Amino acid sequence: MIWDWSYAVDILPELLRGLVVTVEAVLVGTILALALGLLWTVCRRSPRRWLSYPTSLWVEFVRSTPLLVQIYFLFYMLPEIGLTLSPLLTGLLALGIHYSAYTSEVYRAGLNTVPRGQWDAARALNFSRYQTYRHVIFPQAIPPVIPALGNYVIAMFKDTPMLSAITVLELLQRAKILGKESFRFLEPLTLVGGMYLVASLLAGVGVAWLERRLAMDKE
Repeated sequence: MIWDWSYAVDILPELLRGLVVTVEAVLVGTILALALGLLWTVCRRSPRRWLSYPTSLWVEFVRSTPLLVQIYFLFYMLPEIGLTLSPLLTGLLALGIHYSAYTSEVYRAGLNTVPRGQWDAARALNFSRYQTYRHVIFPQAIPPVIPALGNYVIAMFKDTPMLSAITVLELLQRAKILGKESFRFLEPLTLVGGMYLVASLLAGVGVAWLERRLAMDKE
């Protein structure tokens, strides 16, 4: 099969629409994963066992089950309890929940690097638990784990094709549809590979910039 530039140009707008859906999924999924992961981490460190134990079990459960199974579960089970979401919203929720379990472990590793004396100093200053985390612990724990968190953002880019299992028209799904319509898969799949590569590289550059920015602010 010979590369057809005219066909590649014709399908580019359709693929770009799929790229927009993919980027939206990654952005929203990342926000959910970072926020929920931080919540799981704080809950797991709670002195209240009724809170820390179930949270730890939840994180381990999510980490130990495949993302695709979680996507199907939410897509088919949420309507059973009266919560009907669009395929895209269901996919965003699944991505956020799945990766929150991994970001929770990253946050936990960062918190474990903070010296015990910092906690004792905050307690001596009569800081509340919220003030301790907000003003003392998080500023020291989060910057070192930014690269690890960035790796999961890039991994999320590569997992978005799984959303096609619940009819989300993301980038790869649109390429497959175009290929089936024209019986030409070389151009759409090659363009998709290039778009994923560029998006991942840009995400890596963004993470590196954020890491440098936080290092400068710390100085």
